[in-house]
Amino acid sequence: MNNLLKNFCLISFALIAPITLPAGGIQKSLIQNNFSHKTKEIILISNTFLYSFPESNAKELLVLNVGTTLSVMRNWKVMKNEIWARVELASNKILDDPNKVTKGWIKM
Repeated sequence: MNNLLKNFCLISFALIAPITLPAGGIQKSLIQNNFSHKTKEIILISNTFLYSFPESNAKELLVLNVGTTLSVMRNWKVMKNEIWARVELASNKILDDPNKVTKGWIKM
């Protein structure tokens, strides 16, 4: 009888406890996630190159056309008058080619 009671308690806990536990073991409210406040989107008003790293002599990955929407991930100041931005192209991750370049640097 004692084992039956222990097994019942163990099975009950195993079935009910995961419902109350947050996924990943940590619960965060939506207010704590500031990802929407840090994202800055820009739309290009002229053609520009997407570079592999923030230098003018870096490899040009592709040409970005006027009207391309980019998400700015971070800024990088090389010199007083030379600012670069790490950007990500808007893409459909499910339908697009997985080898397509989606991140790089542009000179501001």
